[in-house]
Amino acid sequence: MQYSEIMIRYGELSTKGKNRMRFINKLRNNISDVLSIYPQVKVTADRDRAHVYLNGFDYTAVAESLKKVFGIQNFSPVYKVEKSVEVLKSSVQEIMKDIYKEGMTFKISSKRSDHNFELDSRELNQTLGGAVFEAIPTIQAQMKNPDINLQVEIREEAAYLSYETIRGAGGLPVGTSGKGMLMLSGGIDSPVAGYLALKRGVDIEAVHFASPPYTSPGALKKAQYLTRKLTKFGGNIQFIEVPFTEIQEEIKAKAPEAYLMTLTRRFMMRITDRIREVRNGLVIINGESLGQVASQTLESMQAINAVSNTPIIRPVVTMDKLEIIDIAQEIDTFDISIQPFEDCCTIFAPDRPKTNPKIKNAEQYEARMDVEALVERAVAGIMITEITPQAEKDEVDNLIDNLL
Repeated sequence: MQYSEIMIRYGELSTKGKNRMRFINKLRNNISDVLSIYPQVKVTADRDRAHVYLNGFDYTAVAESLKKVFGIQNFSPVYKVEKSVEVLKSSVQEIMKDIYKEGMTFKISSKRSDHNFELDSRELNQTLGGAVFEAIPTIQAQMKNPDINLQVEIREEAAYLSYETIRGAGGLPVGTSGKGMLMLSGGIDSPVAGYLALKRGVDIEAVHFASPPYTSPGALKKAQYLTRKLTKFGGNIQFIEVPFTEIQEEIKAKAPEAYLMTLTRRFMMRITDRIREVRNGLVIINGESLGQVASQTLESMQAINAVSNTPIIRPVVTMDKLEIIDIAQEIDTFDISIQPFEDCCTIFAPDRPKTNPKIKNAEQYEARMDVEALVERAVAGIMITEITPQAEKDEVDNLIDNLL
């Protein structure tokens, strides 16, 4: 027998009461986006389950994609069969003969949501269990922790059989907690911060600062590849490229070296906040980890935050580098992040950056510049690209190979 579909079970969504369908509809749309790389696959969802119809496609690739989608508690590849006792018996026998190996134990777990069906759950367990013994006389039944737990669901439209339950990513569907602007540098930390925000349902837009000719096209491509990795957890992401060359040259020319990093980050925060306002975002998200570098001391964070009243979410702020690297490897961003393309935060980095910058000093140096005009020109020059989950492996491999 061939799997007809994948049945998806919800996690936290089941607690959402009157808002439940809003969460479910968003999850359905996210699953459709993530599975857009398989055009023949179709997705539906109702209050109890979502269904991915395979239409003859191999379920293993689809299952790998579903494992990453936030909002899914678990899922099972299923066989859809006619609601007939005889069909169910023959189907159960066929499945068990296919998967049984000598010494395995089994149980039948039936659930009947269609109460008009001729057998109740207990009777169905007994009838189908008897059919298994007819097909495999040596098999043993075991109610606790059997090797095979064959699940049978009798629903209004059909019967569904499954024996695998695959764990999902949990969390909330991306987009159900509002929108946030992710400051995506291209390093290890910011993609991890984006991933953790996605897990709690935040719809992120990636804001990346580019300073050509100081930063290369490869640095920009790297940030776009990292964004594409993040699309696998909830669907398409808007990638916002910000022209930053003029501002960095202005800071370099008019501020002391020790404050270059502080002023650079203050401008980035202003611009990200302005983009957030225009694009109806609620928060700013970044990959700052407390004490990791000079711009991530509490004093630096205070001086940088002073330019905005918008909430700043720092999902990795309490993690050490090894913890962040572990997550980066798990979500498959690490190998891209470590490629040696310089970003805006490193090209003019001073040898001795100020670790306890004073707000009044930063404001004094910024008074030498036309801050508002610089911000306005940067925001006016942004370029927005929609990044989708299309397969990018060959492109990424070529990028990495060219550097080796």
